[in-house]
Order: sequence, then C-alpha cells, then structure tokens
Amino acid sequence: MTNNIVIKGGHVIDGSGSPGTETNIAIKNDRIIEIGRNINEENAEVIDATGKVVTPGFIDIKTHSDWTLPLMPQAESKIYQGVTTEVIGHCGYSCAPVLPAKVEELADYLSPSAPWLNFRATNFKDYLALYPNLSVNTIHLVGHNTLRLMAMGMDDRPPTAQELEHMRALLREALDAGAFGMSSGLFTAPGSYSDVDELVALGKVLSNAGARYFTHLRNEANQVLDSLQEAMEFAQQVRVHVQIVHMKLSGTDNWGGASKVINLLTEARTSGIPIDCDIYPYTAASNPLKNLFPPWLQEGGIEAMITRLKASDIRQRLRSEITSDGLNNFGRVPDWNSIRISISPDMPQYAGRTIADIAAERETDDFNMALDYIVEDRGKTRVLVSSISEEDVTDFVRCPDVMIGSDGNSVSPNGVTGQGRPHPRFYGTFPRILGEYCREREILPLHQAIWKMTGASAKALDLKDRGRLSKGYAADITIFDPATVGEMATYQDPHKFAKGIAHVIINGETVLREGEHTGALAGKLLRRQTDGIT
Repeated sequence: MTNNIVIKGGHVIDGSGSPGTETNIAIKNDRIIEIGRNINEENAEVIDATGKVVTPGFIDIKTHSDWTLPLMPQAESKIYQGVTTEVIGHCGYSCAPVLPAKVEELADYLSPSAPWLNFRATNFKDYLALYPNLSVNTIHLVGHNTLRLMAMGMDDRPPTAQELEHMRALLREALDAGAFGMSSGLFTAPGSYSDVDELVALGKVLSNAGARYFTHLRNEANQVLDSLQEAMEFAQQVRVHVQIVHMKLSGTDNWGGASKVINLLTEARTSGIPIDCDIYPYTAASNPLKNLFPPWLQEGGIEAMITRLKASDIRQRLRSEITSDGLNNFGRVPDWNSIRISISPDMPQYAGRTIADIAAERETDDFNMALDYIVEDRGKTRVLVSSISEEDVTDFVRCPDVMIGSDGNSVSPNGVTGQGRPHPRFYGTFPRILGEYCREREILPLHQAIWKMTGASAKALDLKDRGRLSKGYAADITIFDPATVGEMATYQDPHKFAKGIAHVIINGETVLREGEHTGALAGKLLRRQTDGIT
C-alpha cells in the first residue's frame, strides 16, 4: 500500500489517557491508515520524529477566533501551539445571524472584541457558506447574546412570546446550517437579562436537534457556586450536554475553592448529569472594560451607556455597588493595578498600562478613570483582569477531567490582529501546559495532559473521528520536542509564537513543517451531524 506520510521513531501518545509507546504512523490522504513498528515507507514523505512526542492535534475547545480568522486564515498563533481544531462563537457572542436592521448594533456590541471586522446582514447558513478556507478545523456555535440582540436589542426584560419564538427560529436555522450548539454569556448584557424560562425554551430547541450548550457562568465570583448549580439544573432539566467554559473562581474572596468545584462536577456526572468544564492556565482573565461593571449600565446600548456615565448620581451608584460586591463577574481584586489595558482601538497608546497608572498620570481617582476610559473609547476597550489564584489554576490543571481551552483568538504579530497587548494565552496556552505544568513543575504526567487537550475534548464534543491517534481517524497530528516546548508570550510582550512544536498535520496535510508554517489551508468546517459530529 502506498502511503502519503509516514511518521517514524516518535513517542506516540494516542490521546486515550494511556502512557505512550515508540511506534510509527502511516497517513493516506486525510486518514490514519496504520499504526505499528513495521510500516512501508515507499513513495511516502517520511517525518523522522526521533526524540519527539507524537500526539493527536490539540483541540482548543474554547476560543473566539471567529473574530480574527476571516482576516488571517492561517491561524498562526494556534498552529504554532499545535492546535488543529477550534470551537468558536463562545460566551454568547457570534458574528451571525445578523438581521438587516441590526448590522450596526451588532458591530457596536462586538467592538471591544472584533473592532476590525466588517459585519453584514446574513443568516447562519450563508455565514458558514462564505467562511474562508482556513489552516485549522473549526466548529461553530451560535451565541445567545447575539440571538437576543437580534430579537429584542439590549432591553432588560423577559422576551415577549413573539420575541422568544423569533430567537428559537434563529437558533433552529443556525443548527440546521451546521452550528454545533448554542453558547451563552450570562455574566453580561444582554444575556444577563435572561431568566431560566427563556434559557430552557432555547434549550429544548437544542435538545430536539441533538445539539449542545456551552455557557460562561452567570457569575464566576461571589455567586460562582449558585451559577454552577444553575448550569447543572439546566443540564438535568433539558437533557443536553453542558460545557462550562473557562471555569474559574474569580476574586480574592473565592480563592481556594477549585477542589470543591471539581467534586461538585464529579458528583453531578456520577448522578447522570451531562456536564463538563475547561480552563485556561493563567491567573488573569480578559474582557471588555465595560463588562466589569453591573449589566444594567449597558441597557439600551452604547449611547445609553455613555449618557449614563456622564451623570454623577450614576457614577455614585456604580461606586457603591462595586464597593459592596466587587467587579461584575470578577469579584474583588487587590486594586486598579490589577486592571491592565489590553486592546484599545482608538487609544492604542495605553496598551499595557494599568487603570491606576493612567489615573495617576491624569491626577484623578482610579474608579473615575475607568469610567472616563469607557466614555472616551466608546466602550471598545478590552482589559486584562488579575483575579484568579495560581493554587486554583494548578488544581484544575491537575484534574484529568478538566479540559484545556485558550479562550483566545487566532492572531499574528503582523497585520491588524497584531495590535495592542492581548492575553498571552492567544499564543501560549497549550505549550504552557506542556512546558510549565508538565516538564518544569511536574503537576501532571504528559499523557494526562495530552488527554485533557485531545481525547477528553473530543469526548465532550462527541467527535467520532478526532482527538485520538487510531486507524481510520482523521489525520490531525501534532509533533513536539518535550525538552523545549513552551510559551514565549508574556503579558508585556504577548506577540510571540510558542517554541518546540515541530510539525502539525491537519486532515493529512502538513501545515507546520520543522517549525515553519507552510501556508496550507488544510482545515475543514466541521458541521453538526456530519464530519464525525453527532
């Protein structure tokens, strides 16, 4: 039999959770056709993996790359991490559907996250049909916040029967087009305005379609356990699989609780509740600056928010609520030096500086500086928030049942996505696990880390032919040097590709060869009920 590619001499960790072994792999077209020591190399491209580890391609189960991939389809920051599949459209945010009368409203709403994208009216079917060829595989979600924005704008109220049916119809269209499921961002407007009845009504659409639900909890700080309970009750009531994305305990009041969360999730799964979670291995989160404040501030949209922020009584109300409860979704942080400007499209000179630093320069107090910044940049700014304990991150990383997702975009140091100082997770999440937590700190063995980044994610997503190195599976493969793999990005200098990833093969085509991107756009758009997804 003639093989297209033979990978020989590597230490193969197959993604099942078992330790690896030295063996060879043969690929023909887009499939793995043989795994064994004696493979015919005739007429094949041979990759010598001696001294390296061969694994399934990493599945980034939690990303926002729909904001960047149309602009840089080579997905460089992810390819250099060994990522072969991304799940996009998370936290209630998706770039479709877009009704003709709502194009500008969605553009304003997503301006802190996708200021460089041009939005147009589209349904989900056309959105996917026109999506560009990419270097990575993508799985698309439709966002609840986007559905709500289309049906009823930024109103803080329950939907009417007509508005709810409108959301359900838009959701059905997206699922029929191939969206894998629905995401929610219940921590921020307008998703935070929704109640249980609204979510259950949408959840029944997911259940009827055999789709899945991905949620950013309603609160990751002082009400995190209540929010976790809400997600578990949803999973039990609607009977759909729930993925809690970037699970964390935010704010100093909540540090040290990771083991309790892990135990609650284990108990839920043992009792038959279909629920999983993922994390990123960092102590800083990232969000639009406006989202650090109570959701009522954003009711009615950008102009209404800016008008409110010019009123002294509103500022006093905000100060009182923050003093009492901490930052929305983030809880209490030590001070405003914990809030750092990441990307600020109209005020790029402040990237990398903290709110406290800017306030001192302007001779104003920190709190008013944060609100002034929202007004000056019209709510477009993203910040980094240092609000998570390393102890909790370590506990989550150590747990075999907790998956890894970057919560980051595919970006590049060059071009429009190279602006500002984004979170280093955009460039370093997966190599950080392999280098920092496996090799340097020995928090978990390598084969368990690979399971968390491949087989476990494929299981949670119910991917039938990815996430494992097995005969007949899609040839998505990452090869890395275990002695050198690691992140290079830092908070102050984030635009640096990871090191140690030698080869990345996607659907049988080499996208990274000897550490260099080949330019191949080998990725597939993986649709629900096709492409190995049920």
